[in-house]
Amino acid sequence: MSETTDEYIADARDRMTKSVEATVTNFGSIRAGRASPHLLDRIMVDYYGTMTPLKQLATINAPEARLITVTPFDKGSMGAIEKSIRNSDLGLNPSNDGNIMRLTVPELTEERRRELVKQAKHIGEEGRVGIRNVRRDVMHDLRELKTEGEIGEDEERRAEADLQKLTDEKIAELEGILKGKEAEIMEV
Repeated sequence: MSETTDEYIADARDRMTKSVEATVTNFGSIRAGRASPHLLDRIMVDYYGTMTPLKQLATINAPEARLITVTPFDKGSMGAIEKSIRNSDLGLNPSNDGNIMRLTVPELTEERRRELVKQAKHIGEEGRVGIRNVRRDVMHDLRELKTEGEIGEDEERRAEADLQKLTDEKIAELEGILKGKEAEIMEV
């Protein structure tokens, strides 16, 4: 393969790896029975008319296995934070003493576990779509190189085969991570 196609494949590898990493980060926001500050990563709060991530408005800790504490930097935002957590799909009910908000993480029911597995599968599918989008973009770039005469047809085919192999490898990696997350959620 030429240096040009190697660069495209290397770029695709980097972008696909970032897609896998982003998906793993999103998996962290699905709770699997234990309290984790990452559960609240996706929570957005209407802070004076601007949607702001909760982690920018408060300190979030998990001092115990079934407890998360949220300490807002601005006590005036307590109501907005409480409302955002209550309206989220996490199923948490905040209790607030004016300074600290406590979120007790209840034991998961079988039904809730199944819902969380569906959520994990959805996040996994978004990751797969991201990987396939990278493949599509690079395939397009390779075809343009061939059209412009910078690479030959054989080289384009070889690069496309390598790209497909890379795509299959990254999707398989994502599937393994998803299976692990599903097992973690279903574990009682």
